[in-house]
Amino acid sequence: MLKPNLKNVHEWEFYADNLLTEYNQSIEEGLDIAEYKSLFETVAALPRDEIKERLGDVLFDIVCNAKTVEGYAYEEPSDLEGIRALRRDIPVLAPVNRDTLEDKLYGAWLGRICGCMLGKTVEGIRTNELHPFLKETGNFPMHRYIRRTDLNDDILAKYKFDFASRAYADEIDGMPVDDDTNYIVLAQEVVTKYGRDFTPYDMSRAWLELQPRSAYCTAERVAFHNFVNGYEPPVSAVYKNPYREWIGAQIRGDYFGYINPGDPETAADMAFRDASISHVKNGIYGEMFASAMIAAAATTTDIREILAAGIAQIPANSRLHEAIVNIVKGYDSGVSQADCFADIHRRWNEHSAHDWCHTISNAEVVAASLLYGEGDYGKSICMSVETGFDTDCNGATVGSVLGMAYGTAAIGEEWSGDIHDKLYTSIFGVGAVKISERVKMTLAHLNYAQKNRGLHDIVQTTVFFAL
Repeated sequence: MLKPNLKNVHEWEFYADNLLTEYNQSIEEGLDIAEYKSLFETVAALPRDEIKERLGDVLFDIVCNAKTVEGYAYEEPSDLEGIRALRRDIPVLAPVNRDTLEDKLYGAWLGRICGCMLGKTVEGIRTNELHPFLKETGNFPMHRYIRRTDLNDDILAKYKFDFASRAYADEIDGMPVDDDTNYIVLAQEVVTKYGRDFTPYDMSRAWLELQPRSAYCTAERVAFHNFVNGYEPPVSAVYKNPYREWIGAQIRGDYFGYINPGDPETAADMAFRDASISHVKNGIYGEMFASAMIAAAATTTDIREILAAGIAQIPANSRLHEAIVNIVKGYDSGVSQADCFADIHRRWNEHSAHDWCHTISNAEVVAASLLYGEGDYGKSICMSVETGFDTDCNGATVGSVLGMAYGTAAIGEEWSGDIHDKLYTSIFGVGAVKISERVKMTLAHLNYAQKNRGLHDIVQTTVFFAL
């Protein structure tokens, strides 16, 4: 009999390897599967073979057919109409200043790339090693890039984290390949090919055509695998996907904010079309939240307004909405920066892959870094990286928001100088690009919107958090 060698299947593509994540994910969604906990744990502990694979399929059927527990506190649809029906408090935004827009767009691109680079060096580290390392190298509180010159033989021997193999700002000739930055360029390529009315299916085809499988992680890898096997959006986001609310979509939506300045609703709509191919519920909301924030940041530097515009595009009775509002409430009531981040760590276990990589835990880090960073680009991205969790993703999102809000002047030479206006990608037929040229392409997409749709100044209701 012809059989695959299951040892060669990546864990992201072998559902039965991730049953504990599936169980946690399902419980958080309110699915009534608690009685099967021991079964999930038992199958998860089995050696990888055909029996484990078949038992994993049985457990997937249980998840698919599970009802919601009585009294579940949240309402979290995964369709755009359902999401929009549960929004509230859409804010007033000032008109977009078209004279400064190009600089803001450049700032957003550069802000994302530099923030990503800051976190890329220590992506995957936990704070029990990150903080001692930063203190030992004179970079705590974090205030600069980590550089290769910070390392010595004693440090390399002391820590479990593999510092030796990382990318460092003092050794690069441009931003190295990273999924967080690939997705901006990929989105731009999709809009170039399919237009602003691209569909989730269009995006799924672009994923297959423009990047290798190895470029995708967790939920994205599952979705890619599903595309290959004929599962189309939105089924591709659900089928054997235990990572369906992880951070992967939240890092993909920046470009939709860039090409919809002052229009968070359209930015969120595009973000939904992208996110829904690989994520559900709060996984989708994370991308809509980030895209809408960036669109709003084109009109204001008020962080509370930016956050309000972001959560206004997601269901008001979702876990993500509740989480961001609670971060804002704490900030407004005088909770200190240290206590805020300590509370995030208390509620989310950074040593659990599910908590470490979840949309909500990382969105809380982003929101807190924006608030406590008080508009200071360097302070904010450093805060988002220093606190751990998904460091490159959070540094990138925070940087993108502030780059759009303040423009290039906010991003000092100490951050941008090592990037040299160059971004490397793993996108087929693209390779390395000049950031400045990609900004011009962004303007072209924006001009298309102005000509055919009207770049409108959003005037809706008063900005506030209804608590």
